[in-house]
Amino acid sequence: MLPDQRFIIHVDMDAFYASVEQRDRPELRGLPLIVGGLGPRGVVSTCSYEARRFGVHSAMPTAQARRLCPDGVYLRPDHARYEEVSERVFEVFHEVTPLVEGLSLDEAFLDVTGSLRLLGSIETIGRRIKDAIWERTQLHASVGMGPNKLLAKLASELSKPNGFHRIEAERAAQELAPLPVGRLWTVGKVTEQALHRLGIRTMGELAASDTARLASALGRQVAALQALARGEDDRRVEPAQAEQSIGAEHTYDVDITELALAEAWLLRHCERIAARARQRGLQGRTVTVKLREPPFVTHTRQAQLRAPSASAIDLYELARGLLNAWWKSQQRPRLRLLGVSLSGFAAERQQDLFDSSAERRVTDQVQDSINSRFGSGSLVRGGVLKTRQQD
Repeated sequence: MLPDQRFIIHVDMDAFYASVEQRDRPELRGLPLIVGGLGPRGVVSTCSYEARRFGVHSAMPTAQARRLCPDGVYLRPDHARYEEVSERVFEVFHEVTPLVEGLSLDEAFLDVTGSLRLLGSIETIGRRIKDAIWERTQLHASVGMGPNKLLAKLASELSKPNGFHRIEAERAAQELAPLPVGRLWTVGKVTEQALHRLGIRTMGELAASDTARLASALGRQVAALQALARGEDDRRVEPAQAEQSIGAEHTYDVDITELALAEAWLLRHCERIAARARQRGLQGRTVTVKLREPPFVTHTRQAQLRAPSASAIDLYELARGLLNAWWKSQQRPRLRLLGVSLSGFAAERQQDLFDSSAERRVTDQVQDSINSRFGSGSLVRGGVLKTRQQD
């Protein structure tokens, strides 16, 4: 191994949300399943491979997906459940290296250069990750391996679904040459169209083109684009920093015009983020409420708790005051989106036996225990139930 050689793995769960649903509901297996917002403003979060055959894809408006796949099964996402599965997946990553850069709940880069001596070749480590994810979640992951992030990600993409592929530096130019330029991570629609106008459609054509000719159309980014087209990428895997905030929000198909319903959603969000904070052993002091009026006018209101907390009721009481103050200031209050976040974290502190909030902590602990055993959302406070009419 050369002194500066790196070994990077990219892991991407296959159709993550849809796969979790099909795992937990066997009757959905083999069916075109679309997970996302179901109302007129809804967007597809992800879909099963059966649905992709109809042309459905993530980020597509749900209304368009229904036209393409009218007989599909449409479900709202259960983010709390997906987060639980994601935590088990990331546990696998951290068992092979501390250098994990999470891109989303279901995707990450891992630098395993320092793990080779202990765990074996990059293929051995990649297979270990893939097998462990299946054993713990019964879900398939696509694993790509390479000497840099670009090639590792392309390797996983090219081998999906349930993929396992390595692109070595010596073969990079050959494997990349026929791929469309739009597959490069810095090439958006505008740059892709500019390249097409120059007659450049593949990475091989981009790598072999005259730099001066390209510069007149693309400017300073030409050298970087051509390096990527050759498979060169010097980006490092950046391990996740300490969590800065935990939040939850929801966009409504029908604008909220009743304060009581807004308060119910606020409580639901506070329960969710407080549970996540407790799972991580964190307590926060800053509560932020996000309020969006139709069509896209967004307001934020922020306040400090008297002491760091991970109690849903502590968060809710402060957030409710912020919501009410905003609501009263509006002539015709309407909400398209409502969200809450907790920040200003400190490690969970030892509790005073005579602390007046002890009863709230016991309630939270009971709720955590039941939801852990029977699934997220099995036990909620009565004030949350009104929101389930909109699920």
